[in-house]
Amino acid sequence: MANDRYQKGIDKIQELTASDDSNPTGEMDIGEAFKDIAPDLSKYVVEFAFGDIYARPGLDNKQKVMTTITALVAQGKPQIEMHIKTGLSVGLTPEEIVGCIMHLIPYTGFPSVLNALKVAQKVFNERGLTVTTPEI
Repeated sequence: MANDRYQKGIDKIQELTASDDSNPTGEMDIGEAFKDIAPDLSKYVVEFAFGDIYARPGLDNKQKVMTTITALVAQGKPQIEMHIKTGLSVGLTPEEIVGCIMHLIPYTGFPSVLNALKVAQKVFNERGLTVTTPEI
């Protein structure tokens, strides 16, 4: 049963990141850097976060990643970079990602939004992407 959850999680990560079997987690940081102090962390991330939560029905992948980006902006977490990349992989446009982040100004405040936009800008620049959001 546990192995099924792990494989389900890996399958979902591959779906989200368009990665293959040679690098099944793609750009997704699942805690491998902590193998020396928490060797079971990546198992929990894969099984629970992706095998149980991300694999749940009800939302499509774009909606799931947009929800994750929203939560990470609100919390000011550095994992936002990884999930902005994932958002692009599942088909979110830079305009949708920026629109999501901008929409959070009244809820999370300017500092959280400014930090998230800086990360989005970095990811877009690395990928040669531009944002065509018109100024109001």
